[in-house]
Amino acid sequence: MGPKSQEAIRATLSKEYARVGITLVNDLSDLVALVAMAPDMVFLGMKFIPSNPELGLSDPNKIWLSEYFDEQGIAYTGSSHTAVALELSKELAKQRVAAAGLQTPLFQVISRNEQLTQGDVTLRYPLFVKPTNRGGGAGVDAGSLVYNFPQLLSKVRSLSADLQSDSLVEEYLPGREFSVAILKETYTDQYSVMPIELVAPPDMSGARYLSAQVKAADTERNLEVTDSNLKTTINTLALDAFLALGARDYGRIDVRLDSHGAPHFLEANLLPSLLNGYGNFPKSCLLNNSLEYEPMILTIVSLAFMRTTHEDTHIYEVNDAPGITLSLASSGPVFETA
Repeated sequence: MGPKSQEAIRATLSKEYARVGITLVNDLSDLVALVAMAPDMVFLGMKFIPSNPELGLSDPNKIWLSEYFDEQGIAYTGSSHTAVALELSKELAKQRVAAAGLQTPLFQVISRNEQLTQGDVTLRYPLFVKPTNRGGGAGVDAGSLVYNFPQLLSKVRSLSADLQSDSLVEEYLPGREFSVAILKETYTDQYSVMPIELVAPPDMSGARYLSAQVKAADTERNLEVTDSNLKTTINTLALDAFLALGARDYGRIDVRLDSHGAPHFLEANLLPSLLNGYGNFPKSCLLNNSLEYEPMILTIVSLAFMRTTHEDTHIYEVNDAPGITLSLASSGPVFETA
């Protein structure tokens, strides 16, 4: 969560709750200090902290914030750590979705230390190559769409060197791309499922995909999905994938069509960007349901509070508004993407 989102969420919640603060969590001591403040709610803006900062994403002993807060009995927004851990690993997420009988492009994972040979590739070109554990378009660029083995090898080596990441290689789908926001309705078991079409500018070969550069510049177009049959098909896949991952409350599912127009699951983001006017999640809420930014944020918080069992939650009235202590847990300043 970037500084702009931190402040926008803080300002929104401060209108309804008595004490709202921003807490930057970069290591375990920061996390312990946050728990010591005994907030009634934590609005999560990050997924984990490494137990060893030098290892970062590759740390096998990550401290998942949602798991940590569950152990401490502190309510928080969004999905549990099991769902978030699945989402963070694109390979595991695709395996789980495929096991649920849902369509996702054929794929294989190439380890960063693997001595790759042409015979190791079992997929049909063209292929799309991206890091296994990054979001926001990180590692996706003009070299991500590959048409032969030398191009594939070059991109795999680049991801290994630049991001210290394994590579997820999947058969490229040439169809349209969609981002689907999912938001649970309060007091019901129903979900609002809200798709938008993402139209990226074409690359030199005419292919369209959301690279890090496109996302950073926010140059993709966002279109309403007006075909009712297509919308139903996309929404069904997105919600089924969301539930297959064990997600709850809110999140985003990315979908792309194959050459026959059939939707396939690409990846999930269970902590999507909430940057007003930029993130695909708030854009989808506004375009589909006319749901403005502030009620969207308040809905996310309400859903989390509905799960709390604290008998000692500090509820009181201040200027006719409930007074509840909230904290926005986020890492230090980061670049925010959709």
